[in-house]
Amino acid sequence: MRILHTSDWHLGKTLERIDRRAEQEAFVAEICEICAKEKVQMVLIAGDVYQNANPSAAAEQLFYYAADRLAAGGTRAVVAIAGNHDSPDRLCAASPLAEQQGITLIGYPGDPVMPSLSAGPEKVRRIAAGASWAEIVVPGCDHAAVIAALPYPSEGRLRELVSESLEDTDMLRAYNLKIAAIFRQLAAHYRPDTVNLAMTHLYVQGGIETGTENQIQTIGGSYAIDPAVFPERAQYVALGHLHRPQNTAGSPVPARYAGAPLAYSFAEDNHPKSVTLVAVEPGKAAVIKEIPLTAGKPLVSWKAAGFDEVVRGLENGIYASAWIDLEIMVAGTADVDQMIRQIRGMSDNIIKIRITGPGIEEEGEDSRRASLESLPLSELFTLFYKRQTGGLEPGEAIVRLFMELAGDQAAEEARAEEAVS
Repeated sequence: MRILHTSDWHLGKTLERIDRRAEQEAFVAEICEICAKEKVQMVLIAGDVYQNANPSAAAEQLFYYAADRLAAGGTRAVVAIAGNHDSPDRLCAASPLAEQQGITLIGYPGDPVMPSLSAGPEKVRRIAAGASWAEIVVPGCDHAAVIAALPYPSEGRLRELVSESLEDTDMLRAYNLKIAAIFRQLAAHYRPDTVNLAMTHLYVQGGIETGTENQIQTIGGSYAIDPAVFPERAQYVALGHLHRPQNTAGSPVPARYAGAPLAYSFAEDNHPKSVTLVAVEPGKAAVIKEIPLTAGKPLVSWKAAGFDEVVRGLENGIYASAWIDLEIMVAGTADVDQMIRQIRGMSDNIIKIRITGPGIEEEGEDSRRASLESLPLSELFTLFYKRQTGGLEPGEAIVRLFMELAGDQAAEEARAEEAVS
């Protein structure tokens, strides 16, 4: 079976207020072309389909379009799970229609998956299924795949308190034991005559972050997973959350982050983007291949030695096809805001501008706003807390509680909006 693994599309996400829909449409088209060229029979989307729990109509439309094209009229299996950015209910709202195309959508850990009711032998079929797992048959493939699918498993979405202790070591141990137990239960459905896969959306210890990802492992690391929890009988584990493509060290089986298909932060400049192709048969080792993606503008950090260098560079078309994070070194005093206005009038590709140097005390409102907007939610909350309390640190337990409440509130707002509409 030939499987394409992708994740972290973050449809609807902007870059410092810049709409990136055209770039997202481009990577969707490129992934569809790769599937056709490589004769892919199954696509795994390992979470964070959307940027937030209440995606725009345009973001939802793009996902439905992508899922429909990837499913190829019900002849290619598509399995997508919810990540920490997604509303599980919102992601699965289209399940009745997705079912007709052989698309499987799983929102919460333990969500029931039903066998296909009406698909014929010429269509993708779930011939067996249960809570967070399915056995899927694809036309033209002489073996089935059993998928153990664990959407983002926070305590809120697991619907249970994993540990009564607030000590990081206790929480980490209890959380890892819980995830290991879930995978053991799901792996009971694996068989020697099937392709055995696992997919989930979480942070694995030792993974390299880019700064774009929300800290689902929390400040103290309580959601950081030991790779030893993955089922030993799985032939491949498809991971979502980290935006840099990477293998997972220490796993008993091949486990990999496919990474995000676009660079979503200047911390990702010069990071190649890709999808992962997996060829695997029952009882045999998976053959894994990274396929580069070319869609989307590159992100470039440009350090210029003075305003004149910026003017010359822009006039000569430097980085004309890239999004730019610009830092200008200026000697002596300067009218920072005027300089920023002039530069903005010369190029629409410059996202952030920072002006530094002796005598420069302020960087300008444009840069200060951009710097704040680029911070992770946990750091923004910490800054707000310190401002409200006269400089007191919130502490890890308070930050952790806020992050949990923020995620649950976003999902609840999405459900409430759907109920009203």
